[in-house]
Amino acid sequence: MKHALVLIAACAGFTAALAGNVQIQVLDKDGQPVADAVVVLYPAASTAAAPTLLAPNPVVEQEKMRFVPAVSVVATGTTVRFVNRDTWDHHVRGTAAGAAAFQMATDGTGFELRLAGKLDGKPASAENVRMDKPGPVLLSCHLHGSMRGHVFVTDSGWTLKTDADGLARFPNVPDGPARMRVWHADQLIDLPQRTLQVSPAVVQDMVQLGVVPRRRRG
Repeated sequence: MKHALVLIAACAGFTAALAGNVQIQVLDKDGQPVADAVVVLYPAASTAAAPTLLAPNPVVEQEKMRFVPAVSVVATGTTVRFVNRDTWDHHVRGTAAGAAAFQMATDGTGFELRLAGKLDGKPASAENVRMDKPGPVLLSCHLHGSMRGHVFVTDSGWTLKTDADGLARFPNVPDGPARMRVWHADQLIDLPQRTLQVSPAVVQDMVQLGVVPRRRRG
């Protein structure tokens, strides 16, 4: 009987661990997995506490003429630290990304700063920027036009980037309806949001972009 109770408890724990798990795969126009797409869930259950999926102190580095990481996901109100690891000067210019970039509204999204090149034996130049407005931000450099990166500022704790297999895996999403948004830097027009019905079983869904993302410089 004791062993039976242990087995029942173990099975219950295993079921609880799976309950509400949501797995979203993002594919490109040709059906290939897409990394660095941003998947946002908005569970209808307002009492559910969002998990800790986002870095509390995110850092974006400028290194070898690139923004690293190319895509960062941060919560609204987070301060992002920008660091220049190269030996030459860089700008960091932040503007609204996607279709919003063509609007003339001055909504406080933009920022601009200059970071001096790193000197031998000296700390790298760095500046902090607080991200207060939800939405994607395009990062660029006035001095080096090929540099491009993004910060996605989210208003939901249920937000992840897809991995190399195009997958975003959310643990313990509360049961019930949940709105889903998928964003990618090369998808100029946002994809329509859809609603998932989350249940105790693992929920799997697939989203296909209307573009094939450009290849990033190595």
